[in-house]
Amino acid sequence: MTDPHVRAAHGTRAAPVIVVFLLGWLAWLLLAGNLAPAEVITGGMVSLLVTWLSGRHLAIYSGIRFTWKAPLHVLGFLLDFLRALVRANLDVARRVLSPSLPIRPAVVEVETVLQSELGRLLLTSAITLTPGTLSIDVRGNRLMVHWIDCPPGADLRDKTRAIIGGFERHLTGFLQ
Repeated sequence: MTDPHVRAAHGTRAAPVIVVFLLGWLAWLLLAGNLAPAEVITGGMVSLLVTWLSGRHLAIYSGIRFTWKAPLHVLGFLLDFLRALVRANLDVARRVLSPSLPIRPAVVEVETVLQSELGRLLLTSAITLTPGTLSIDVRGNRLMVHWIDCPPGADLRDKTRAIIGGFERHLTGFLQ
């Protein structure tokens, strides 16, 4: 019996393998800085080798949706993340510079609609990289998030939707 992850990466879903190969090759060419035949061939061979060696671990990429709107959703996710990052950095800096501002930490449970491992990975990473929030645990479609300021009497369901809503909306556009 073969490992289902190996089968997913090597047989039933070729798209993740192709994506990883192409991204590796593109990264090589961008770092090389030119399109000399030797660079193109060497980059292709190295990318092929790396893709082959990591084949059993590529199943995480099987949740990617390939549609014409996917690049727009990726861009939207990156812009939402950048906006949340700037806003959160300013908020945390304000709290540090004004110690009188309240810090009311709380751990909240967030339910996500994302089904793929990659989708949940990107969502928890975006939450953790945003100052003031930290992903603590993932169990199925539930995330535990530590939040720096949870006002008393706040509707936690609405607040948690505010934490992940923008990220999740774009992630579902290109991930399962």
